[in-house]
Amino acid sequence: MGTVRKIPLRQCTGCQEMKNKKEMLRVLRTAEEGIVLDATGKKNGRGAYLCRNPQCLEKAIRNKGLERSLKVKIPQEVYDTLKKELSLLDER
Repeated sequence: MGTVRKIPLRQCTGCQEMKNKKEMLRVLRTAEEGIVLDATGKKNGRGAYLCRNPQCLEKAIRNKGLERSLKVKIPQEVYDTLKKELSLLDER
């Protein structure tokens, strides 16, 4: 009988749904670069997770979910950058 592997789940800061970690995008707060999108999920820093759905990013902006999770005030320019990066990832 084989062992059952645990699948790591994370909660989306936009829609509040629990999903598989590999299906989600990690938004990362680092000391050097500020707030970036971590496609690999392995960079160091405080992270928050979002679905790959653009509506989830909009919900996270409206309810300030990313700001709460990352424990920092996020300027509008960073949200615009995240929207562009998310759209580029969707095209792939």
